[in-house]
Amino acid sequence: DISSESEKTRDTYGRTMVGQQCLLARRLIEAGIPFVTVQHAGWDHHTMVFKYLKDRWLPTFDMAYSALLRDLEDRGLLDDTLVLAFGEFGRTPKINNRAGRDHYVRCWSTALAGCGVKGGLVYGSSDEDGVEVKDSPVTEGDFFATIYQALSIDPKAENLAGVRPVPLAPFGSKVVSDLLG
Repeated sequence: DISSESEKTRDTYGRTMVGQQCLLARRLIEAGIPFVTVQHAGWDHHTMVFKYLKDRWLPTFDMAYSALLRDLEDRGLLDDTLVLAFGEFGRTPKINNRAGRDHYVRCWSTALAGCGVKGGLVYGSSDEDGVEVKDSPVTEGDFFATIYQALSIDPKAENLAGVRPVPLAPFGSKVVSDLLG
């Protein structure tokens, strides 16, 4: 229930779906809920990417995400809360014939904060055209191993499916220790 929050706080997060969901996420974290997901739907811009991002999605996301991080830090919760912002894959570096960007799995970005993640750090880079990872590649397995490590979960732990070991992060995944304090 976010109705007990002040008008100022609700405005700080933004009177948008994602803004109010981030405020609710903060309240759930305060209440001890260990895992909270906020979905900011509508990032699948195969058409008119610049119009949608500039006019709608980026300003609302920036406001909500920034407010959440500030609020968690002000309340002493950010050190024990891992905040991730990412999609399931990247977007093509080239604009398509509908002024949009399509799915692209070879190079993309994520944002991490809290839970021992070093703030203000940019890790890795793409080539000039955003087609390939130029330096410091991170596999999906490495990404999840790093998340587990930040959460104090052994990234090499395994569950069993019958007698078959199923790792939390794929075998051979490495923690990106440069991201963690």
